[in-house]
Amino acid sequence: MSHDAAPQAHQASDTKTIRRVAISSWIGTTIEFYDFLLYGTAAALVFGKLFFPENSATAGTLAAFATLAVGYIARPLGAAVFGHYGDKVGRKKMLLLTLILMGGSSTLIGLLPTYHSVGILAPILLVLCRLVQGIAIGGEWGGAALMVVEHAGAKNRAFWGSFAQIGAPTGVLLSTGVLAIMTQLPPEQFESWGWRVPFLLSVFLLVIGYYIRTSVSESPLFAEAKKSEQGVAKVPFVELMRAPGPLFSAMGAGLGAFVIQAVMLLFGLSHAISVGFDRSDVLLIQVVGSAELIVLVVVMAVLADKVGRRPVVMGGALLSAAWAFPMLNLINTGELWALMLAVGVGTIAQAAMYAPLVAFLTEKFKLRTRYTGASLGYQGAALIGAGFTPMIATALKAEFGGTFAVSMLLLVTSLICAGCVYFAKESQHNDLRH
Repeated sequence: MSHDAAPQAHQASDTKTIRRVAISSWIGTTIEFYDFLLYGTAAALVFGKLFFPENSATAGTLAAFATLAVGYIARPLGAAVFGHYGDKVGRKKMLLLTLILMGGSSTLIGLLPTYHSVGILAPILLVLCRLVQGIAIGGEWGGAALMVVEHAGAKNRAFWGSFAQIGAPTGVLLSTGVLAIMTQLPPEQFESWGWRVPFLLSVFLLVIGYYIRTSVSESPLFAEAKKSEQGVAKVPFVELMRAPGPLFSAMGAGLGAFVIQAVMLLFGLSHAISVGFDRSDVLLIQVVGSAELIVLVVVMAVLADKVGRRPVVMGGALLSAAWAFPMLNLINTGELWALMLAVGVGTIAQAAMYAPLVAFLTEKFKLRTRYTGASLGYQGAALIGAGFTPMIATALKAEFGGTFAVSMLLLVTSLICAGCVYFAKESQHNDLRH
């Protein structure tokens, strides 16, 4: 049997398994990203006032976004740690551990006292919880991505991989939806206890996710490799860095999707409220945008299976560059239809860059170092593209008194992403066993 035929035969003979693994990855990543991204929305809405009240409004938002960045800084650390053991011990065990860490830390955030109760201890505890969240999400994505892609056949890896990708927008949908409901409370009740409810729900999601993940089997490619004397690397990171080209290529390919997400949703949410939009309307549009992204991610993934990963990602990056100025200018109008249009087109660009990443990144690495490589590539892009962007964008707005510099930031980073993808090799036909 040829190298190309083997993965396809496995997938064709075990469609039920890949479907169950894909749904498990979707639900698992949904829960993880619900917890992780809930923090970003809460940071934009209330954390500045509750945990950093001694600052001005702008400084408080900056401080809240700084704690948001802590989670992104921790993501590469989580990627390295869980990647190491995921490449040596297995994908499934690491996914169960990341779920426990994420659910536990998010529940604790919902129980934290505010600055008015315990002073400086409140933001310290908030940062520690965010740090644990970042470590957990850093190990989550790689394991979920590999579990799906390594079960799938060569012809539809991007499609099945998209189930891991739609976990993030589904998590946004759930977290923003719950917060949107809670913002219907009177402002004093929302700031007192309403914001806590979405975080406390994490404990129930943790139980559901753990049950689902225990029902799926280990990656067949990893199980096969572990039986081979040459299959498991002693120190995956060291072996990966002997030829780091694929790692840097992966970071560049993932950059654009995270920057536009941060500008459009995290910074954009806070900015839209500042120019006069009602908080509930902004959250509702974010919910609609996340629903749109779920559909578009699957569509773009199918397209990536037909024409390749590079054309789809590069097309999204160029659209993001072209939309950089119109998107924020539309938000600046204060008109609801303009905000809907800004998010709608921006989401198309985000989906094109984001959808093929599971396949594109995992296909770049050898089986021996794949968990470590794919995780570090993805989380490195997340750190650069999303971790610091809200904070930088808020500072640029305060410094220059408008969104021109923020649009320039989105334009430049989108072009960098397009350039990295242009010079990368197409990975669609790579054999994942080698």
